[in-house]
Amino acid sequence: MKGFLNYVRYCVKFRCLPVYFCFLMRLSLDIYSQKNLYQIFIGINLALIGIGSLFYTYNIVENVDKRERRQLALYAKLIEYSANHADINEDLTALLEIVVENNRQSNIPTVLVGQDQKPIGSNLDISPLATEAEKKQLLEEAFLGMKEDHPPLEIDVVDTKQYIYFSDSSLLVQMRYYPYVQLISIIVLSFLAYMVFSTSRTAEQNRVWVGLAKETAHQLGTPIASLMGWVEFFRSDPTQFSAEYTTEIEKDVQRLEMITARFSSIGSVPVMKFENIAGIIGPFLNYLKRRISTKVKLEFVNELAPNREMYLNRNLFEWVIENLCKNAVDAMGGVGEIQVRIFQLNKQEVAIDISDTGKGIARTSWRKVFRPGFSTKKRGWGLGLTLAKRIIEEYHGGKLFVKSSEVGKGAIFRIVLQK
Repeated sequence: MKGFLNYVRYCVKFRCLPVYFCFLMRLSLDIYSQKNLYQIFIGINLALIGIGSLFYTYNIVENVDKRERRQLALYAKLIEYSANHADINEDLTALLEIVVENNRQSNIPTVLVGQDQKPIGSNLDISPLATEAEKKQLLEEAFLGMKEDHPPLEIDVVDTKQYIYFSDSSLLVQMRYYPYVQLISIIVLSFLAYMVFSTSRTAEQNRVWVGLAKETAHQLGTPIASLMGWVEFFRSDPTQFSAEYTTEIEKDVQRLEMITARFSSIGSVPVMKFENIAGIIGPFLNYLKRRISTKVKLEFVNELAPNREMYLNRNLFEWVIENLCKNAVDAMGGVGEIQVRIFQLNKQEVAIDISDTGKGIARTSWRKVFRPGFSTKKRGWGLGLTLAKRIIEEYHGGKLFVKSSEVGKGAIFRIVLQK
């Protein structure tokens, strides 16, 4: 305790503690944006606690070990004295008995052996029901084990020598292993705390996304209904309003209705059914062609068998394709080529590769692009790929990942769906 107080005085004197706690407070106020720094800080502190605990316990173990050796040395001296002085008085005999009993209660296992290295006696707790042969075997086994632990204490008895072999007490053994148990406990608890924190943060983000999505769907409902009314009004007078323009407006309104349905599906279990996957992607890409830059060439390659069906939710799956294609358009700056290729990966899986000729993705960012908030664009929330990955992996039981990419040449995103 005195040493600890001296350390605190040292920190206060040199203003270490104020700096440390200021750093801690600043870090805690910006925990989300400084996530990596926070994790490093926690890791360093846990390592310091673990290492400090190891050194502190090691120091205690060394002191206990020295004390036990002094106790055994005294025990050996008294045995030597009593063996060489048969006429010792009663008081010294009583003292010897006290020391011997104290050594037995200290749980320091000892075996006394003669010059011929044969066990003579011990303080081991041997069952009184054991036979002489069993006692002898137990003493031999204990003696052999103790020879490996510590060098013996030598006793001069008249014209011969005897030796005390010993092992660490049960208390000392427990103390040797305690810091490692403590260190493992710290690591396990730290991992559990991190998992709880991470899960809690993810759940909080999910609740925000779900609430935002459903509120957006609710708010879109009224203007969509109004737009549908205007479409019907335009159709009522084809001489004044072009049927071609009205049809295009109607398609966009229907598109808005589909987007509203997508947002409503977030956070709830989507309705899944078998759909012709090429029959979904093909028409959707035709719709998308008329609404992206004319300098972007959008190609669809279908290598599946006719009428190949997959178990999916049409609205959500189209949303994934749309996000990936629009990201590709942005990556190319509105100029380049996009190819959507679907093919049979194996008997159970179908793959959809979406490739572009954009700026590509550095390999270190292949995983980061799916994290919430990650974006290389000046505008946007960085949620498109996150939602796309969630839709494919959580709702459709598939995979979405960066198949390959080269900076300056483009990227390929792959979707894998199981039958």
